[in-house]
Amino acid sequence: MKFTRITVDSRQMGGIPCIRSLRIPVTTVVSMIAEGMTELEILRSYPDLEAADIKESLLYAARLLQEGELPLAS
Repeated sequence: MKFTRITVDSRQMGGIPCIRSLRIPVTTVVSMIAEGMTELEILRSYPDLEAADIKESLLYAARLLQEGELPLAS
């Protein structure tokens, strides 16, 4: 899958993945969902975001988990 809404620029936000070259990190969006915010609440908090940005952020996070291993507490 090609991610068209996720951008990485070493000169912006330390090179972390952001939404459409905005200064909104993917991690921020995913964290807001994890904390229980609805899509509407996120869109109200960040008016520059679009619903498709939220969906692609989740897909991006899922792909990262498929590709790598994370240390988990046993």
